[in-house]
Amino acid sequence: MIDVQRLRILRAVAEHGSFNKAAAALLLTPSAVSQHIASLERGLGHPVAVRSTRGVTLTEPGRLLVESAETISAELDRVRREIDRLTADRPRLTVATFTSGGRRLLPAALAGFVAAHPEVELTVREAEPEAAVPMVRGGEADLALAYHFDGPLPLRSGLDWRPLMDDPLWLVLPRAHRLAGRTSLDLAELPSERWVLGCLKTEAHLRRYAGLAGFELRVAASTTDYFFAQSLVAAGVGVALIPHMSLAPEAAVALVRIEPPCPARHIGVVTPHRRRPHPYVEALTAALAGAVEQ
Repeated sequence: MIDVQRLRILRAVAEHGSFNKAAAALLLTPSAVSQHIASLERGLGHPVAVRSTRGVTLTEPGRLLVESAETISAELDRVRREIDRLTADRPRLTVATFTSGGRRLLPAALAGFVAAHPEVELTVREAEPEAAVPMVRGGEADLALAYHFDGPLPLRSGLDWRPLMDDPLWLVLPRAHRLAGRTSLDLAELPSERWVLGCLKTEAHLRRYAGLAGFELRVAASTTDYFFAQSLVAAGVGVALIPHMSLAPEAAVALVRIEPPCPARHIGVVTPHRRRPHPYVEALTAALAGAVEQ
């Protein structure tokens, strides 16, 4: 049987590239680290680390163990938090959400959930998917409202993805733009435009669509706020692609649909994979699905 403590030590060796540095980080002696790694190798029947003048290099079995150690550590953390939750005076539920999802979907879902489950101590944490998903995996959140663009959301083992809706991106133009009166547009009709980015993660996505449309993307402004991006478009700085959920009704801009293939955000819920469903997680997920249908 592989000792979890020895896996933790091997993980530290891999992270620091040295027995001595790993020992300092773990508050152990280098000799103790060496003994633990030797015991791990004896039990496994294979070497896991090779020392050289340039430091420590993991073998293939060692790399596989380190990858497994991350999963095991995350699962143990999740179980510990689950035990803390079960023994607490009140049941707790922590939700991580990206900003526009939290603004548009979460309030309606939470209103019904809180009314039906007043016994639950609810915590909401704002986080983009790249931060929210690890929070669920590590047990810091019970579920995350998240999104991804093209392709599946990159999830590690132990997590489930439940799709809720597609959130199409709209073309946002200044009201005085020559194409502002159109009901739909192909991106190929905008080869000379300068673009305002409302989310830095969409740049690579937009560059790919621009390439498919036959032009090179020219960026006029980059922000991390879709509302700010729309105000820049209204001022005539450029044009933008904005998810429907993040459109600001009060912005003085023209909204035009994009002709297929239309880029979209795929929105869903990330939860830990469990043999037995968590009743509060299931209830809130159902409430979110209901909020989509409203």
